[in-house]
Parts: sequence; structure tokens; C-alpha cells
Amino acid sequence: MTDSARRAVGRFAPSPSGSLHLGNLRTALVAWCAARHAGGAFLVRMEDLTTGAVADRETEQLADLAALGLDRDGEVVRQSERRAHYDAAIDRLVDSGRTYDCFCSRREIREAAAAPHAPSPVSEASEDGTYPGTCRDLSNADRARRRAEGRAPALRLRADHMVVTAHDRRLGELELVVDDLVLRRADGVAAYHLAVVVDDALQGVTQVVRGDDLWTSTPRQVLLQQLLGLPTPEYLHVPLVLGPDGARLAKRHGSVTLADRFALGERAEDVLGLLATSLGWAGPGERLDAAQVLERFDPDSLPREPWTLVAPR
Repeated sequence: MTDSARRAVGRFAPSPSGSLHLGNLRTALVAWCAARHAGGAFLVRMEDLTTGAVADRETEQLADLAALGLDRDGEVVRQSERRAHYDAAIDRLVDSGRTYDCFCSRREIREAAAAPHAPSPVSEASEDGTYPGTCRDLSNADRARRRAEGRAPALRLRADHMVVTAHDRRLGELELVVDDLVLRRADGVAAYHLAVVVDDALQGVTQVVRGDDLWTSTPRQVLLQQLLGLPTPEYLHVPLVLGPDGARLAKRHGSVTLADRFALGERAEDVLGLLATSLGWAGPGERLDAAQVLERFDPDSLPREPWTLVAPR
């Protein structure tokens, strides 16, 4: 995953809202291997836009990465401390005429999208449902009336139904028509897609390894990169980890954190061996350290299907 013109820079960007589970750690392991395999740097960024900095959780997450031997480069970056960077990027889009105020609530968006004559969906990935463009062409009087009613607007990108193509090393190509995504929420906080794009560019990230639940969001981020004149990193989306019930892995599934596994008597080598086995890089029961997993790293052999974690006996 190298780029001959740039030093490889990978990253792991968790939210400090809770403990890392085995699914998170599996993605971190692949991201670390990808960066180190390319002779590059591995960064950690706390995506705490909505949570704010949570020192205890951050400390725990960093300790888990260290316990598995996933060393990092540089200081930890926190999104909660980077508002000025996001505002500057948003200002550029505002100045280019690519934005508008949106007064819609999530409920109103869902209802409008479900209406019999609603526009066809233009994005497969949206935090609040596909946006039907309700506020796109409001008059100045309409906007003034909504403000007078006390409705604080979010700021949306005027995407103009652009068709955007994203590329992934494992999944290939995805082409979608992007809807008018939110850039800044009504409470003034930068939206996830805008923040991620700005952070990756400012940190020089050249490779993004993350869960494949974010794959259909990638065209949105590629569009923002294009509009802001920012480089597009190489993407590698990793299959998710599921619990025994087939649902996305969560704390309710039992022993899913590193602390849980250590409490069962396992060591870091057991956990790394388990994760490597799930990726096809080890056999059942093998115990490996991070360096040994790195020696076996093969992004082209990653499984295409989710991995179901079986409860330990």
C-alpha cells in the first residue's frame, strides 16, 4: 500500500467512548501491519468530536494497543482540539458557493425520504438518512422565518448529485451519487466526514484501514477531498467481527475486550494469534507476537466475509 511519491502513513482512529473490543483491535492490527509493512508511520487519532476528550478511555485504549505491541509514531491527535482546522475547510466551501443552511430534523428527513414521490436515494450511507434536498432552494424569507422560529441550521454541502468513484484494495470500485451531506451540525460541531478528510490530509495519511461498514461512506469523503484539493489516500476496508448471535460485536457478547481475555488467563500472544487466525494468517491455537503477525501480513488474502467470534470455553 505504498505510494512512491509519499512516505506511507497509516492511522487508527477510535472513538474514546468505550473500551476497544476484539473487532476494533483486529482493525488496528491490520492498520499497524499495513503501515509497518510499507516502512511507514503509524498514527493514533482520537475521534472525539461528539464525546469530547475522555482521558480514562483514551489511556485504556492506548494501553491496549501497547500491550499488543502495536507501537505508534508521534503524539496522539484529538479531534476535539482541532475545530479551527475544520472551520477553515468549511469556510473554503462556503466561499465557493457549495453550501446551504438546512433546518430539517432527522425525523423530517426520514419522513420526506419515505414519501411516495420522494427523490430516489442518492447515497447508500448517511447518518440521518438520504437527504431529499428540502432546504436546498429555500428563499431568504423562508430561512429568516425558520431562524425566527428558533431553529438552528446545520450546514450542508451542495453536492449537485455528483457521481463519485471510490477505490478499495480488497473491495474494488464503488460508484455512487453523493447526496448533500452535512458539514457542520446545528450545534456547531463539524460533521464526521468533513473532520476525517481534513485530519487525514493534515496528518499526511496515505493509507486508511478501517471496518467495511464505512465503505459506502467513502465516496462522500472522496468528494470532499476533491472539492478541497486534498489527496485521496488508499483504502483498505476490513470485514467486521460479529458476535455468536450474528450481530455486530458488542460488549453484551461477553469476553470481547483485551481486559476480558486477560482475565480468562490469555496473554497478548494468544489474542494476536486469534486475530491473525481470523485473518487467515495463522492456524488455530497459534500464539504470535506483533512482529510475527507482521511477517505474515498479506492484504490480498484478507477474507471477504465477516468473522464470527465464538465464545471462549
